[in-house]
Amino acid sequence: MKVILYGATGMIGQGVLKECLADDRVEQVLAIGRSSLGISDPKLRDLVQSDPTDLSAIADELPQYDACFFCLGVSSVGMKEEAYRKITYDLTLAVARTLASANPKLTFIYVSGQGTDSTEQGRSMWGRVKGKTENDLLVLPFQAYMFRPGFVQPMDGVVSKTPLYRAAYAVTGPLIPLLARLAPNAFNDNRQIGRAMIAVAASGADDHVLTPRDINALAVKP
Repeated sequence: MKVILYGATGMIGQGVLKECLADDRVEQVLAIGRSSLGISDPKLRDLVQSDPTDLSAIADELPQYDACFFCLGVSSVGMKEEAYRKITYDLTLAVARTLASANPKLTFIYVSGQGTDSTEQGRSMWGRVKGKTENDLLVLPFQAYMFRPGFVQPMDGVVSKTPLYRAAYAVTGPLIPLLARLAPNAFNDNRQIGRAMIAVAASGADDHVLTPRDINALAVKP
């Protein structure tokens, strides 16, 4: 399969990229972002775009892609709702609508999170915005799946870009293996998320909103 990847420089996206490059089912990865990945691999095409929503340069190629793994996102910490919505909702839907129009057969997988508010009415700002994003993705004319991981463990030396998260991982890091054994379905690692995405793109899934337990189960399937 051919995959478009957004957010390849982020904590989750780096794990997803590693799995895509290692999996024989993935023929090509088109990574789209504002900065170069600095990685060379026969499968990888690194497309640097100042505006990641502008896909006009590759419009003729879009029907060739089988899936989009959308791992791009920001922490809501310290952000006003308008600014958070601009990245979380506006950017995501701009890309998704272009892809759905170009290729209704595409599988679009969006990284959301536990606590997402599907009612769009809750007190949590980020939960409402994520809920609106999920709801509008699910009605577009392609196969959309929402990944809601739990606590995400970075693997292979990957470090979060968010200072608050880096501090949290520094404190909790030694405890993560123990906590993951005690509550395995509250945890995912970034490479499990990648394996689960590939599995869903290849064979689909029973549900369109996937929990940490679902992600872990999909990650171990051949």
